[in-house]
Amino acid sequence: MNKDTTKKGQTSICDFDEDHILIRDKNLVQDLVGKYSFTQAWLLQALGKDPSELQLTIVDAVLVTIMEHGLVPSAIATRLTIHGAPESFQGAIAAGLLGVGDRYAGTASECGAIFERICNSEDMQIEAKIIIKEYRSSKKPVPGFGHPIHKSKDLRVNRLLEICQETGVDGRFIEAMHLMESCLSEELGKKIVTNVSAAIGAALAEASIPSNMMRGVVLTARCAGLVGHLMEELNTPAASALWEGAQKNVDYHD
Repeated sequence: MNKDTTKKGQTSICDFDEDHILIRDKNLVQDLVGKYSFTQAWLLQALGKDPSELQLTIVDAVLVTIMEHGLVPSAIATRLTIHGAPESFQGAIAAGLLGVGDRYAGTASECGAIFERICNSEDMQIEAKIIIKEYRSSKKPVPGFGHPIHKSKDLRVNRLLEICQETGVDGRFIEAMHLMESCLSEELGKKIVTNVSAAIGAALAEASIPSNMMRGVVLTARCAGLVGHLMEELNTPAASALWEGAQKNVDYHD
């Protein structure tokens, strides 16, 4: 008799049968519903263990901080999609999420990876300067620093850092963030403002959220924000005006 030698994958996230639904070995109905907040259940599902109070406080603060940013392209895409396809709620949300990227949702994940690298180095200051040289030699902006609107101070940064201090974080990643700011300012010969992406990267790193998950935190927050834009669009439409504005402000050129 031939044995099945097919290599099987595996998951530790969820299992179910007729009478049970398990998430990370916890019974959905008995252990989670009504007992866990959404953030608590999400971190359990994603990271495989119950989150600490420190993690919950910081992740919740980040989710609120980055949820809404006005009529940026992702929100406009969501509104225009529901205007053109009113039957497609999920399509409108998906259209907006596809436009959530570095320019309008930030580079927290890249910042987090930088801070992890600095903290894992033998000399944090030397490593910070090496990283800055790498970005400048490739003619790329150093993520997490400078802002086109909040030019003197990004108020969101101070609030996130206050919350981190209140929760009693170790502070290594925040130190790496400050080090990058000072080294970059020295390199450029002018004061460079730390923006919210760097603060989110540092805060989430302090909460032991891996850098490759940080974009997921931002996407989760922005998805919730897009639902709000979609509900407003359904009740008090603005998409037609947005569309007409595009027609008026973009000229045909042969």
